[in-house]
Amino acid sequence: MRPSSTTHAPELADIATEVTGLLGVLRGRAHGNAPAGPVSASQMRALLAIGRLEGGNLRALSEALGSSAPATSRLCDRLEAAGLVERRLSTASRRELELYLSRHGRALLDEVQEREADELRPVLEAMPPEALRQLAAGLTAFRDAAASAVDGDSLADDEPGEPGEPGEPGEPGEPLDGILDDSRLRIARPA
Repeated sequence: MRPSSTTHAPELADIATEVTGLLGVLRGRAHGNAPAGPVSASQMRALLAIGRLEGGNLRALSEALGSSAPATSRLCDRLEAAGLVERRLSTASRRELELYLSRHGRALLDEVQEREADELRPVLEAMPPEALRQLAAGLTAFRDAAASAVDGDSLADDEPGEPGEPGEPGEPGEPLDGILDDSRLRIARPA
C-alpha cells in the first residue's frame, strides 16, 4: 500500500541514505572477516542477485545489476572461474544459459549473511521492543518495494501478521526472537 502523500519522501530518502551508509560499514566488517578470500563488492552484489534470480539468465542478471551484458558476462566468467557460480543450459531454450550459485557460492553467501547478522545483532538488541516491531514492519514493506524494483517480483503474498500478535517478533522478554532469523527480512534470499 502506498502512502497518499510523498511530502516526507526527501527526508526519508536522506535517512535511508544515512542508514545504508551505516549498514555498508557493518557489511564491510562482515565481508572483511569472511574466509572466502578476495570477493569484490561487485562480485558480492552479483552473488546476491544470482541467489535471488536462481536459474535466471544473463539478461536478467544484467538488468538486476544495472550493468551491460558484456560487463555482466565477464563478471560471471570470474565468478565461475572462482567456483562460485555455475552456468547450465536452459531447459526452455538451447541457446540460453541459466545462472546458479555453486555449492561453494551458496556457502560463501550464507557465511557472509551470517556474519552480517552477527554485526547487526548488537544494534538491534539495543533497540526497545516497540521500535523493533516498527522496524520489522518497515523493513518488510521496504523489502517488498525494493524486490519489485530490482527483479520485478513482489513478496506481497508473504505478509506477516500484525505486530504485537502472540508469537510475533519483538515480544517483551525476547525482543529479537524471530526478527534476525526471519527470512521475510532477508533481502538477498526471500522465503
